[in-house]
Amino acid sequence: MYTIIRFRLVWLLLATLALFLSSRDAVAGPKAYVGNFKDNTVSVIDTVAGKVVSTIPVGMGPHGMGITPDGRWLYVSNDGASTLSLIDTTTDSVTRTIEVGKSPHGVALIPKSRLLLVCVNGDDRVAFVDTSTQAVVATVAVAKPHTVSVRSDGKEAYVASQEPGHFAVVVVDLAKRAVIRTIALDKPPRDLEFGYGSKALYFTKAGVNAVEVLDPASDKIIAEIPTGVSPHYVNLFRGTTLGMTVVQGPGELLLFDPVTNAPVRSIQVGKQPHWLAVLGDGKTAYVTNEGSNDVSVADIASGKTKTIAVGNAPRKVVVQPATGDPKVSIANFAFVPQVVTIAPGDSVTWNNDDGAPHTITFKDGSSGSDTLYPGKTYSRTFDQPGSYEYFCSIHNYMTGSVIVRSR
Repeated sequence: MYTIIRFRLVWLLLATLALFLSSRDAVAGPKAYVGNFKDNTVSVIDTVAGKVVSTIPVGMGPHGMGITPDGRWLYVSNDGASTLSLIDTTTDSVTRTIEVGKSPHGVALIPKSRLLLVCVNGDDRVAFVDTSTQAVVATVAVAKPHTVSVRSDGKEAYVASQEPGHFAVVVVDLAKRAVIRTIALDKPPRDLEFGYGSKALYFTKAGVNAVEVLDPASDKIIAEIPTGVSPHYVNLFRGTTLGMTVVQGPGELLLFDPVTNAPVRSIQVGKQPHWLAVLGDGKTAYVTNEGSNDVSVADIASGKTKTIAVGNAPRKVVVQPATGDPKVSIANFAFVPQVVTIAPGDSVTWNNDDGAPHTITFKDGSSGSDTLYPGKTYSRTFDQPGSYEYFCSIHNYMTGSVIVRSR
């Protein structure tokens, strides 16, 4: 009798383990998250299998979405409520609801910070949410804020203000937590995004069939990129050479040259495209189609697309980052890997996994580390293309290099 019971218990444990492993391995790659505005849900897409694997209930009218750099936490603003829904992407469930104020719209994480910005449209302010405590710690008054984008250095945020009769891009100093200047516009700004590296701010305006290109050094519009009717989201993503905007009238993803600010070609997607996100390899775009209740998955090089049905009125979409910043291990008196290749604006982190102290000393005399004792780390951001050779000043036979490739 006891043998039979033990056998059944072992069988049950093995079956449970197999079910756990199969569910854990069901999603092999990064996931895409789609906010379904009319369903009050978020669809979870397995980007490898190309299908919806889960649906998460959130607050009323999911609007803005922001995912942490490690891909672990997803913040969703609920336009029909006064809250953010915090989703744990390991379980794909809401773990907390955060009160921020009436009708929150766009959100943006501040790079290398614990802070999240939320456009609280109904209360005419931008809220600062501490992602370690999940509480509002400061606010800045901005009339009818809609979307927000942060420069890569984390010093300034640009906010699309849709106050009737006073349309503008409002610039906020993030250290001072104050508005420092306002760029007046003739029509309501829709989306605005800093292209990768923050060399330009791209934005669209209601009723204007073009993308505006703003130079953040002068706050002047330096170019207009012609589009079809009603362009909406626009961005230049990391790992891509062409900028992208969704154009709602013709239902297309328009690609443009960020150097010449000229259209290059377009990819047909679904009805009334609203937003897009790009996988970390820069090869695949996910476009939400609010009018056809689906997502177009576009191969950027070939223009071929696939369609994934989601919920009603999909608006925002984000994808999990593929990897974090490159890391170099200091082990056995060597830098591993010895050569790291990155893009301008990327950071490299060195971990001292050795039993002795070391340094990161650059041959060109530029900023390096102090003495790194075992277990300590050092990070540096590289903004300019070039080859940066370095060594350990304590053990000068230890050498390495960082190659920053041109975009």
